[in-house]
Amino acid sequence: MALPKLEVPTYELELPLSKKTIKYRPFLVKEQKSLLMAMESGDAPTIQHNVREILKVCTLSDDFDVDATPILDVEYYFINLRAKSVGEIAESKYRCNNDVDGKPCGNSMESKVNLMEIKPEFVEGVSSEIKLNNKLIIKMKYPEFGLVKDTIEYDNIADVTFNMIAKSVEYIFDGEQFYYANETPPEEMLEFIENLNQEQFEKIEHFFNNMPKLNHRVNMKCSKCGFDHSFDVEGLENFFG
Repeated sequence: MALPKLEVPTYELELPLSKKTIKYRPFLVKEQKSLLMAMESGDAPTIQHNVREILKVCTLSDDFDVDATPILDVEYYFINLRAKSVGEIAESKYRCNNDVDGKPCGNSMESKVNLMEIKPEFVEGVSSEIKLNNKLIIKMKYPEFGLVKDTIEYDNIADVTFNMIAKSVEYIFDGEQFYYANETPPEEMLEFIENLNQEQFEKIEHFFNNMPKLNHRVNMKCSKCGFDHSFDVEGLENFFG
């Protein structure tokens, strides 16, 4: 006699940047085990790969492409998926490094974060349409999750930065014609970015430096030395708990 099949609940979630509504199911114990092993490894490519695979199997919407989705949307989705799969409260441990008589305190502190309270932070006045000069306008899009795995191909942060920017261009407008990135060879778009002057490049950097992000402020007092800690927590591995 076959064992009974367990019913799995389904949920819907609107992604904050793309505004897409997706349907998903919680991840199963076997999937959680794989993810925990990746998190414990501390290897960024492995973590990204496992997050990608789990989102693929848990998503019930046919039109969802994880690699073509903005990174923040993927992070927001994953946090909500974790909340529905494991629990809304994530526990983390931190080490108190406050100086006490010339030595770090070293006390272990625990923090609990309600994942459902984590929302994207938006900076007002930041436009994705950037005027480079009197004629040229460049329209940027938020970096997609698929770009994350591309970063391992490059040896230094400068190459990572330039390539991510080049691959996050939507179009360029010269006052008469639109040049769409999906119709332009990648090497030509990269060359265009590399030939910007410093003032123009800083305008694009401003957009990237002020993109929406998921952030949680942790405030706690060390039970050993009494020092008040306050710091920001970012990144999927910190929210997994």
